[in-house]
Amino acid sequence: MQIVVLLKAVPVVGNERLVDGWSVDRSSGLEANGNDEYVLEAALKLVEAHGGEVVTLTMGPASSVEAIRKALAMGAARAVQVVDDALAGSDALATGRVLAAALGRLEYDLAVAGADTSDGQGGVVGAAVATRLGLPYLSYAASIEPDPAAGVVRVRRISPTGYDVIEARMPAFIAGTQLLGEPRYPSLRGIMQARSKPIATWSLADLGIDPASVGSAASRTAVHEATPPPQRAGATIVRDAPDAAVERIVEFLASRRLI
Repeated sequence: MQIVVLLKAVPVVGNERLVDGWSVDRSSGLEANGNDEYVLEAALKLVEAHGGEVVTLTMGPASSVEAIRKALAMGAARAVQVVDDALAGSDALATGRVLAAALGRLEYDLAVAGADTSDGQGGVVGAAVATRLGLPYLSYAASIEPDPAAGVVRVRRISPTGYDVIEARMPAFIAGTQLLGEPRYPSLRGIMQARSKPIATWSLADLGIDPASVGSAASRTAVHEATPPPQRAGATIVRDAPDAAVERIVEFLASRRLI
Protein backbone atom coordinates (compact mmCIF):
# COMPACT_ATOMS: atom_id res chain seq x y z
CA MET A 1 0.00 0.00 0.00
CA GLN A 2 1.06 3.54 -0.70
CA ILE A 3 -0.14 6.03 1.92
CA VAL A 4 0.43 9.78 1.87
CA VAL A 5 0.14 11.56 5.22
CA LEU A 6 -0.59 15.28 5.08
CA LEU A 7 1.56 16.62 7.90
CA LYS A 8 1.39 20.22 9.07
CA ALA A 9 4.14 21.90 11.08
CA VAL A 10 2.50 24.11 13.71
CA PRO A 11 3.83 26.33 16.49
CA VAL A 12 4.58 24.45 19.69
CA VAL A 13 1.31 24.36 21.63
CA GLY A 14 1.35 27.08 24.28
CA ASN A 15 3.99 29.13 22.44
CA GLU A 16 1.83 30.45 19.60
CA ARG A 17 2.55 34.05 18.65
CA LEU A 18 0.88 36.46 16.24
CA VAL A 19 2.89 38.83 14.07
CA ASP A 20 1.96 41.75 11.82
CA GLY A 21 -1.41 41.30 10.14
CA TRP A 22 -2.60 38.85 12.83
CA SER A 23 -0.81 35.97 11.12
CA VAL A 24 0.75 33.08 13.06
CA ASP A 25 4.50 33.26 13.47
CA ARG A 26 5.99 30.22 11.73
CA SER A 27 9.60 31.37 11.56
CA SER A 28 10.81 28.89 14.21
CA GLY A 29 9.74 26.58 17.02
CA LEU A 30 7.50 24.34 14.91
CA GLU A 31 6.37 20.80 15.67
CA ALA A 32 4.23 18.21 13.93
CA ASN A 33 0.51 18.81 14.41
CA GLY A 34 -0.74 16.43 17.10
CA ASN A 35 -3.66 14.94 15.16
CA ASP A 36 -1.42 14.39 12.13
CA GLU A 37 0.90 12.27 14.28
CA TYR A 38 -2.03 10.02 15.19
CA VAL A 39 -2.89 9.40 11.53
CA LEU A 40 0.81 8.90 10.78
CA GLU A 41 0.88 6.17 13.42
CA ALA A 42 -2.16 4.53 11.83
CA ALA A 43 -0.53 4.74 8.39
CA LEU A 44 2.69 3.14 9.66
CA LYS A 45 0.74 0.26 11.20
CA LEU A 46 -1.14 -0.28 7.94
CA VAL A 47 2.03 -0.59 5.85
CA GLU A 48 3.54 -2.85 8.50
CA ALA A 49 0.51 -5.12 8.04
CA HIS A 50 0.05 -4.86 4.27
CA GLY A 51 3.43 -3.74 2.94
CA GLY A 52 4.21 -0.55 1.04
CA GLU A 53 5.46 2.80 2.27
CA VAL A 54 4.35 5.99 3.96
CA VAL A 55 5.16 9.37 2.42
CA THR A 56 4.54 12.66 4.21
CA LEU A 57 3.39 15.80 2.41
CA THR A 58 3.92 19.20 4.04
CA MET A 59 3.21 22.75 2.92
CA GLY A 60 5.07 25.28 5.01
CA PRO A 61 8.23 27.30 5.58
CA ALA A 62 11.75 25.89 5.63
CA SER A 63 11.51 25.69 9.43
CA SER A 64 9.01 22.82 8.99
CA VAL A 65 11.90 20.45 8.40
CA GLU A 66 12.24 19.47 12.07
CA ALA A 67 8.64 18.24 12.16
CA ILE A 68 9.28 16.36 8.92
CA ARG A 69 12.42 14.75 10.31
CA LYS A 70 10.44 13.47 13.29
CA ALA A 71 7.93 11.84 10.95
CA LEU A 72 10.78 10.18 9.08
CA ALA A 73 12.27 9.03 12.39
CA MET A 74 8.91 7.49 13.33
CA GLY A 75 9.03 5.40 10.17
CA ALA A 76 7.90 7.36 7.10
CA ALA A 77 9.98 6.36 4.06
CA ARG A 78 10.32 9.80 2.49
CA ALA A 79 8.83 13.27 2.50
CA VAL A 80 7.69 16.02 0.16
CA GLN A 81 7.77 19.65 1.29
CA VAL A 82 6.14 22.48 -0.64
CA VAL A 83 8.11 25.63 0.13
CA ASP A 84 7.64 29.05 -1.43
CA ASP A 85 7.79 32.55 0.03
CA ALA A 86 4.55 33.40 -1.81
CA LEU A 87 2.64 30.89 0.34
CA ALA A 88 2.87 32.98 3.53
CA GLY A 89 -0.59 33.93 4.77
CA SER A 90 -2.51 31.48 2.55
CA ASP A 91 -6.03 30.69 3.72
CA ALA A 92 -7.70 27.27 3.72
CA LEU A 93 -8.87 27.63 0.10
CA ALA A 94 -5.37 28.33 -1.21
CA THR A 95 -3.85 25.67 1.03
CA GLY A 96 -6.26 23.09 -0.33
CA ARG A 97 -5.38 24.08 -3.89
CA VAL A 98 -1.64 23.72 -3.30
CA LEU A 99 -1.87 20.43 -1.41
CA ALA A 100 -4.20 18.97 -4.05
CA ALA A 101 -1.72 19.90 -6.78
CA ALA A 102 1.11 18.27 -4.84
CA LEU A 103 -0.89 15.16 -3.96
CA GLY A 104 -1.88 14.85 -7.61
CA ARG A 105 1.78 14.25 -8.46
CA LEU A 106 2.10 11.32 -6.05
CA GLU A 107 0.96 7.70 -6.25
CA TYR A 108 -1.18 6.54 -3.34
CA ASP A 109 -3.95 4.24 -2.24
CA LEU A 110 -4.86 6.37 0.76
CA ALA A 111 -4.25 10.00 1.67
CA VAL A 112 -4.74 10.73 5.36
CA ALA A 113 -4.66 13.79 7.59
CA GLY A 114 -5.66 14.80 11.10
CA ALA A 115 -9.23 15.99 11.53
CA ASP A 116 -7.95 19.49 12.37
CA THR A 117 -4.84 21.42 13.43
CA SER A 118 -3.90 23.08 16.69
CA ASP A 119 -3.15 26.46 15.09
CA GLY A 120 -6.28 26.88 12.97
CA GLN A 121 -8.80 24.21 14.01
CA GLY A 122 -10.76 24.77 10.82
CA GLY A 123 -10.89 21.11 9.82
CA VAL A 124 -11.74 21.90 6.19
CA VAL A 125 -8.48 21.52 4.25
CA GLY A 126 -8.75 17.74 3.96
CA ALA A 127 -12.25 18.00 2.50
CA ALA A 128 -11.04 20.70 0.10
CA VAL A 129 -8.20 18.50 -1.15
CA ALA A 130 -10.49 15.50 -1.60
CA THR A 131 -13.05 17.57 -3.47
CA ARG A 132 -10.47 19.01 -5.86
CA LEU A 133 -9.14 15.54 -6.66
CA GLY A 134 -12.53 13.85 -6.80
CA LEU A 135 -11.66 11.44 -3.99
CA PRO A 136 -14.08 9.78 -1.56
CA TYR A 137 -13.80 11.67 1.75
CA LEU A 138 -14.13 9.66 4.96
CA SER A 139 -14.11 11.92 8.01
CA TYR A 140 -13.55 11.53 11.77
CA ALA A 141 -12.10 8.05 11.47
CA ALA A 142 -11.63 6.04 14.66
CA SER A 143 -10.32 3.02 12.74
CA ILE A 144 -9.13 2.33 9.18
CA GLU A 145 -9.44 -1.11 7.57
CA PRO A 146 -8.23 -1.31 3.97
CA ASP A 147 -8.73 -4.33 1.73
CA PRO A 148 -6.05 -3.90 -0.95
CA ALA A 149 -7.17 -6.99 -2.85
CA ALA A 150 -10.70 -5.65 -3.23
CA GLY A 151 -9.53 -2.06 -3.66
CA VAL A 152 -11.74 -0.72 -0.87
CA VAL A 153 -11.27 0.81 2.56
CA ARG A 154 -13.65 0.64 5.51
CA VAL A 155 -13.70 3.32 8.22
CA ARG A 156 -15.42 3.44 11.59
CA ARG A 157 -16.44 7.09 11.82
CA ILE A 158 -17.41 8.96 14.96
CA SER A 159 -21.01 10.19 14.78
CA PRO A 160 -23.37 12.03 17.17
CA THR A 161 -25.03 8.71 17.99
CA GLY A 162 -21.95 6.50 18.22
CA TYR A 163 -20.19 5.20 15.11
CA ASP A 164 -20.95 4.82 11.42
CA VAL A 165 -19.21 2.17 9.32
CA ILE A 166 -18.58 3.49 5.82
CA GLU A 167 -16.79 1.98 2.84
CA ALA A 168 -15.25 3.56 -0.26
CA ARG A 169 -13.18 2.64 -3.25
CA MET A 170 -9.49 3.46 -3.12
CA PRO A 171 -7.81 5.85 -3.64
CA ALA A 172 -9.60 7.71 -0.88
CA PHE A 173 -8.95 10.57 1.54
CA ILE A 174 -9.38 9.95 5.28
CA ALA A 175 -9.46 12.51 8.10
CA GLY A 176 -8.51 10.72 11.30
CA THR A 177 -8.95 11.28 15.02
CA GLN A 178 -6.89 10.47 18.11
CA LEU A 179 -8.87 7.24 18.54
CA LEU A 180 -6.61 5.76 15.86
CA GLY A 181 -3.97 5.16 18.52
CA GLU A 182 -1.13 6.81 20.42
CA PRO A 183 1.82 7.82 18.20
CA ARG A 184 5.04 5.92 18.74
CA TYR A 185 8.22 7.57 19.97
CA PRO A 186 11.06 7.67 17.43
CA SER A 187 13.75 5.14 18.28
CA LEU A 188 17.44 6.03 18.25
CA ARG A 189 17.82 3.91 15.13
CA GLY A 190 14.91 5.70 13.51
CA ILE A 191 16.41 9.08 14.32
CA MET A 192 19.71 8.06 12.75
CA GLN A 193 18.01 6.64 9.65
CA ALA A 194 15.92 9.80 9.20
CA ARG A 195 19.08 11.75 8.38
CA SER A 196 19.50 9.86 5.12
CA LYS A 197 15.84 9.67 4.07
CA PRO A 198 14.98 11.93 1.12
CA ILE A 199 12.97 15.14 1.43
CA ALA A 200 11.83 16.44 -1.96
CA THR A 201 11.31 20.21 -2.10
CA TRP A 202 8.73 21.57 -4.51
CA SER A 203 7.95 25.20 -5.33
CA LEU A 204 4.78 26.76 -6.73
CA ALA A 205 6.46 26.77 -10.14
CA ASP A 206 6.96 23.00 -9.87
CA LEU A 207 3.23 22.63 -9.23
CA GLY A 208 2.18 25.05 -11.96
CA ILE A 209 0.46 27.41 -9.52
CA ASP A 210 0.40 31.18 -9.99
CA PRO A 211 1.94 32.87 -6.91
CA ALA A 212 -0.71 35.60 -7.20
CA SER A 213 -3.41 33.01 -6.38
CA VAL A 214 -2.01 32.20 -2.94
CA GLY A 215 -0.68 34.08 0.07
CA SER A 216 -2.27 36.74 2.24
CA ALA A 217 -3.08 39.05 -0.68
CA ALA A 218 -5.20 36.37 -2.34
CA SER A 219 -6.85 35.04 0.82
CA ARG A 220 -10.63 35.34 1.03
CA THR A 221 -10.59 35.34 4.82
CA ALA A 222 -8.79 37.70 7.18
CA VAL A 223 -8.29 38.13 10.92
CA HIS A 224 -9.32 41.62 12.07
CA GLU A 225 -8.80 41.24 15.80
CA ALA A 226 -7.39 38.79 18.33
CA THR A 227 -7.90 39.04 22.09
CA PRO A 228 -6.95 36.68 24.93
CA PRO A 229 -9.77 34.76 26.62
CA PRO A 230 -11.17 36.25 29.83
CA GLN A 231 -9.51 35.28 33.07
CA ARG A 232 -11.22 32.43 34.85
CA ALA A 233 -12.77 33.19 38.22
CA GLY A 234 -11.34 31.52 41.29
CA ALA A 235 -12.59 28.01 42.00
CA THR A 236 -14.83 27.18 44.94
CA ILE A 237 -13.40 24.35 47.01
CA VAL A 238 -15.85 22.35 49.13
CA ARG A 239 -14.31 20.81 52.24
CA ASP A 240 -17.50 20.04 54.20
CA ALA A 241 -18.61 16.66 55.46
CA PRO A 242 -20.01 14.41 52.70
CA ASP A 243 -23.71 15.15 53.29
CA ALA A 244 -23.13 18.91 53.54
CA ALA A 245 -20.80 18.87 50.56
CA VAL A 246 -23.39 17.10 48.40
CA GLU A 247 -26.03 19.64 49.42
CA ARG A 248 -23.77 22.57 48.48
CA ILE A 249 -22.92 21.03 45.10
CA VAL A 250 -26.59 20.38 44.33
CA GLU A 251 -27.45 23.97 45.26
CA PHE A 252 -24.64 25.23 43.02
CA LEU A 253 -25.81 23.19 40.03
CA ALA A 254 -29.43 24.16 40.60
CA SER A 255 -28.58 27.86 40.78
CA ARG A 256 -27.13 27.57 37.27
CA ARG A 257 -30.05 25.46 36.01
CA LEU A 258 -27.77 22.53 35.32
CA ILE A 259 -30.07 20.11 37.16
